[in-house]
Amino acid sequence: MRKGRDTDPDIDGDLAAMRRYARSLARDDQDADDVVQDALLRAIERRDTFRAEGNRRGWLLAIVHNVFVSGTRRRAAEARRNDRFADTLATQADAAQEHHARLREIAHSFAALPDHHRAVLHLTAVEGLSYQQCADLLAVPIGTVMSRVARARAALRDLENGGEDTDGRRRAAPLRLVGGQDD
Repeated sequence: MRKGRDTDPDIDGDLAAMRRYARSLARDDQDADDVVQDALLRAIERRDTFRAEGNRRGWLLAIVHNVFVSGTRRRAAEARRNDRFADTLATQADAAQEHHARLREIAHSFAALPDHHRAVLHLTAVEGLSYQQCADLLAVPIGTVMSRVARARAALRDLENGGEDTDGRRRAAPLRLVGGQDD
C-alpha cells in the first residue's frame, strides 16, 4: 500500500481503467467522468452481485459499459420524444404555410433545449409566471431562474443563427422565403 492511504492499490488501477474506458466511449472528458461516477455509484449499490472469485476490473468495466449504453439510449429516446413534441406543437397550429414552417423550426429549437432551460422558459414565457413564482415552484434561487432563462434565450438565438443544438449537431440557418420578406 502507499504510504498514508488506506485503499487497495488495485483500486487505483481499476479506477484508472474505468476512466480510460469511459473516455474512449464518450469521447469527452466531462461525459466520461459522469459515466465513471454513475458506474461507481452503481457498483457500490450492487456490490453484493460481485463474486469474490471474479475479476473485479472486468466487473467494473462492464458496469461502465452498461452505464454508457443506457445513457446513449436514454438520450436517443429523449431526442425522439423532443422531435415528436415539436411535431405535435407544429401540427396543432392553424397558420399559413410559411408560419407553419417557422413554428416548426421554433418548436424543434425549443424541444432541443436542456430540460432545466426548457422548464424555466416554458414557465416564464408560456405560462406567464414571474421569476419568483418560477423559483418557488422549482425550489431554486431566483438568480438560477434568471440565469437559466438567459441561457435558454441565448441558446435559441444561437440555434436561430445556424448554431449547434444540444447534441452538437449543426443546425441549418433559418428558412429564407423566396419572394417574401425576411424580418
